[in-house]
Amino acid sequence: MTDWTEKYRPTTLSEVRGNNKARDQLEEWAESWDDHRKSVIVHGSPGVGKTSAAHALATDMGWPVMELNASDSRGADVIEKIAGEAAKSGTLTGGEAGRRLVVLDEADNFHGNADYGGSREVTRVVKDANQPIVLVANEFYDMSKSLRNACETIEFRDVSKRSIVPVLRDICRREGVEFEEGALEKIAESTSGDLRSAVNDLQAVAEEAERLTVDDVVTSERDTTEGIFDFLDELIKEKDAEGALRASYDVDETPDDLLNWIEDNVPKDYEGAELADAYEFLSNADRWLGRVRATQDYSYWRYATDNMTAGVAASRRGEKGGWTRYGPPSYWSKLGRTKGTRNTRDSIAERIAEREGASVATARREILPFLSAMTHHCKNRALTVRMAAAYDLDESEVSFVTGSGKDTNKVESVVADADELKAEKAVEHSGNAFFEAERSSGADETAAAATDESGDGDDSSGQQALTAAKSDDSDGGSVSDDSSSVDDPDDDQAGLSDFM
Repeated sequence: MTDWTEKYRPTTLSEVRGNNKARDQLEEWAESWDDHRKSVIVHGSPGVGKTSAAHALATDMGWPVMELNASDSRGADVIEKIAGEAAKSGTLTGGEAGRRLVVLDEADNFHGNADYGGSREVTRVVKDANQPIVLVANEFYDMSKSLRNACETIEFRDVSKRSIVPVLRDICRREGVEFEEGALEKIAESTSGDLRSAVNDLQAVAEEAERLTVDDVVTSERDTTEGIFDFLDELIKEKDAEGALRASYDVDETPDDLLNWIEDNVPKDYEGAELADAYEFLSNADRWLGRVRATQDYSYWRYATDNMTAGVAASRRGEKGGWTRYGPPSYWSKLGRTKGTRNTRDSIAERIAEREGASVATARREILPFLSAMTHHCKNRALTVRMAAAYDLDESEVSFVTGSGKDTNKVESVVADADELKAEKAVEHSGNAFFEAERSSGADETAAAATDESGDGDDSSGQQALTAAKSDDSDGGSVSDDSSSVDDPDDDQAGLSDFM
């Protein structure tokens, strides 16, 4: 049987349901493209009609379509060959003024080895485009910032139940399927704004029943996880305290991350006293999260969630209308920018902790700040050298502690002197063992040289020495033995017999 989602796909923009505002914006973008010549990002949840709207637009404008989607190879070379050429050249097969529409589906998924260079190339293509380009994405913020800034944006929202039911009703009538209105409403309600899923569910049920009733509709549990941006919109503008708390249950974020999202976006809609109250609740939530980290008692999470959701919603003084561009927490981008600095800090703290017998946290919090103050800009040079030697710091680490540039002569000379100091300390701790070995080796070489010289002399002198030695041996009885006249130091030592 034919797939109903393809069979009843909108062929013109007027047939696109549930996103009238976005549909009109897309049409206006196309009609005025010659004036602005910018690409457009169409983003929203899966199944809300983004790709269908792009193809319907091409039909209305009389533009041929060239599409690149997730099933295609998406390396930079392929994108340059297909999308780049389509964006630069006209068409010989029709289209107004040689126009063609380039559709890049799943534009938020340019990543991984297969897409190496893809995102950068797409950004270049949309900036240099001489043809209209529609980028279709589920997650707007998964695309690079440069790509987002280079395009206009249109958001397709989840399709409401009252917009889904007429679509299902129309399909049933075309297919000759008898139905109960309640059955269509049940299907529409279970799909959470996903029109494509609703059509699929309708087809699955209609194929098994002659007449569609409420009892025939058995929908499985879907992943109804709410997007963070929809949640923020509800929390800040729409929900009461209880509704905001319940909405947070469907958000796939930890309390720590959720707090970062809320505190960064609340000021975009709140002001004055309501903003002060909201931040008071957020500070309470942060205290509860601190207790979780200190005690590992995760039951405190519920108190943090109560404050950051119900508390913030209760702080709202009046209605908040309009659309607000919410964004990810700035704290995350700050962490990304400072990752290298934090790694350097932690590496130094680990060496300090190992040498001083302290914890890494103590070294980072209590010792490192004092070292930085005492060696600021290497003003106390002798102390800076000893510090670098003691903790085995390189140029970048000395620069981090002292606040001086790592490529300066001052820092490089400090590290060089520290290396010399470490070498001196190593010799000192060895007890001059290396030098004693050198002197001993030198003495042996001198003795060997003297022996060689004596061996090269007259043989007669050697013979005389031998004769003298024999003479001494013959007179041995008359010569007293010096060793017998020397007292044995062990003569007075007590033996075992002394105790018998």
